[in-house]
Amino acid sequence: MLAMSGGVDSSAALVLLKEHFDVIGGTMSLFDKDESCGKCSAKDVEDAKNVAAKLGIEHHVIGLKEQFREHVTDDFVQTYLDGGTPNPCVQCNKHIKFGALLDEAIKLGCEYFATGHYARVEYDESRGRYLLKKATVDDKINPKDQSYVLYNLTQEQLKRVVFPLGTMNKEQVREIALQNCLVNADKPDSQDICFVPDGDYAGFIDRYGAEYARGSFVDINGNTLGEHKGIIHYTIGQRKGLGLSFGKPMFVVAKNAENNTVTLGEQELLFTSKITARDVNLIATDKLTSPLHCTAKTRYTGAEIPCEISDLGNGRVQVIFDKPQRAAARGQSVVFYDRDIVIGGGIIE
Repeated sequence: MLAMSGGVDSSAALVLLKEHFDVIGGTMSLFDKDESCGKCSAKDVEDAKNVAAKLGIEHHVIGLKEQFREHVTDDFVQTYLDGGTPNPCVQCNKHIKFGALLDEAIKLGCEYFATGHYARVEYDESRGRYLLKKATVDDKINPKDQSYVLYNLTQEQLKRVVFPLGTMNKEQVREIALQNCLVNADKPDSQDICFVPDGDYAGFIDRYGAEYARGSFVDINGNTLGEHKGIIHYTIGQRKGLGLSFGKPMFVVAKNAENNTVTLGEQELLFTSKITARDVNLIATDKLTSPLHCTAKTRYTGAEIPCEISDLGNGRVQVIFDKPQRAAARGQSVVFYDRDIVIGGGIIE
């Protein structure tokens, strides 16, 4: 099965897959008709159907609304209420696309499961393991590499996964779609979280019916600086939109949901050399037997930073960076790399 979002990437992947496999398409239905969504709208489902019909493959629309709400949107809202910064794409890939949708593919008798992600899977004989690797173009790392959001893949999943676009750039992908006269050949990429297409996270949480209260801005000594309009409105590292003036730049350096406070401080307080991560999934190895020097990213668009990771037990690791890092936010993912190989990753505590 190919997971078809209605976008150009999965559609071009279908063209490539048809050269080697018997393919069926599967598109997730994640929202009710009256709910706003970017990638998963009725128009996207229709685009996926049209591409499948044009290329002559069987197509299924698979309802996963309840699963998506439980694992993605509920988690998104609760993480903000708890003072964290969620990464819904990571949760969607873990629980929905490579979870519930993959399960449906297996029920339909599919041997392999493909998506339009820019990443690669290879089997390493010496390790006896499947490896998740960064996408490349002409043996160089593809700037569109999406391995960061795929670190939760397991060995059982990786042995079924196919990424047809792992060695292609976007221009090549669009050219495939144009040559095959696909309806979405010129369709723009989605830039926002699919269920918050306007980028207004707080507005989404309000519409979700979540309750939160105004609270206090405080300094690092606990002194009250003013009133904030709700902890969900702020992220670590934020400077603008605080509604206060200090005569010097001040940033959100911490959030405490229990006390309903947002701590402000100067930029130097945003830097840290040590973090811990929970719910760690390792791909390149089954366990860390000793401290491992590697690189890590604490956000999708961030740079890789040299660090040392050590096992803390119970699915947790400690990360010590070679140089202090700015604004590592609780709830975001930290992903570990050995050059182009994804070692694994977890959620920042």
